[in-house]
Amino acid sequence: MQVLELNKKARDLFNETKAVIFDMDGVMVYNTPYHQRALKEFCEIKGKPLTDEEMEDKIYGRTNREWLLNLFDSSLSDELVDEYAHEKELMYRNIYRDDIQAAPGLIAFLELLDMKNLPRAIATSAPPVNVDFTLDSINAKSFFEVIINDTMVKHSKPHPEIYLKAIEVLGLKPEECLVFEDSKSGIKAGLDSGAKVIAIESSMPPQQTLDLGAHASISDFSIFLQAS
Repeated sequence: MQVLELNKKARDLFNETKAVIFDMDGVMVYNTPYHQRALKEFCEIKGKPLTDEEMEDKIYGRTNREWLLNLFDSSLSDELVDEYAHEKELMYRNIYRDDIQAAPGLIAFLELLDMKNLPRAIATSAPPVNVDFTLDSINAKSFFEVIINDTMVKHSKPHPEIYLKAIEVLGLKPEECLVFEDSKSGIKAGLDSGAKVIAIESSMPPQQTLDLGAHASISDFSIFLQAS
C-alpha cells in the first residue's frame, strides 16, 4: 500500500472506533534505541551479550520477569529477577532522561480524543516506575484514567491478556477498540484480543507491520490532525 492509502485506512479506522488503547514504549515515546542501549549494556555486564534478533524475539513487548527468565535462567529467584529488573530499568531511565519527548503529534492527538470524548487506555509491559517516568516527562498522565502495566497481568505480550483487560475496564467489545502498537509481540496481542491494530513505524518498516497483520501502518499521530 502507498503511504496516502495507509493514512486514509488509519483515519477510517479511527473514525469508526469507540475507544483507543495505546502501547507506551515505541508508541507514545520513540524510545526503542534507548531501551536497546540499556539492554545491551546490562546484558554485557551480566556476561550475556545480546543480539538484535534476541531483543526482537525474546524481549520486546514482554515483561521484565518473562524476558529475564527466558534470557538468563528460568530458575532465577524472585529476588534476583526484581534486582535485575530494577538495575536495567534504572540504566534505561538515566540514559533517556535528558532526551525523552512525546511521539510526534501525540499530545495534539490526545487533545483530539478529549474533544471527541473518546475513552482511552494504556496497555504496557513496562513497570509502574517507567510508566510514571514517561507520562510525567511528557505531561500526558492527565489524559488517562485506565493504565494497565506489567504488574496487572499474568501473561505478557504476545498473549492478548493485557489488551483484553484494558477492553474489559473500558466496558466495550474488542471490535469497538483501536490499538496502537509497534512491536511484533504487541501487534499479535492486539490482533488476538479482537481489536483493530494500527502499527506505529518506530521499530519496523510499514510492510513488515502489515505482513504481521496490522490493519494499517503510520509514521506518527500527526496524520490524524490532517484533513482526510
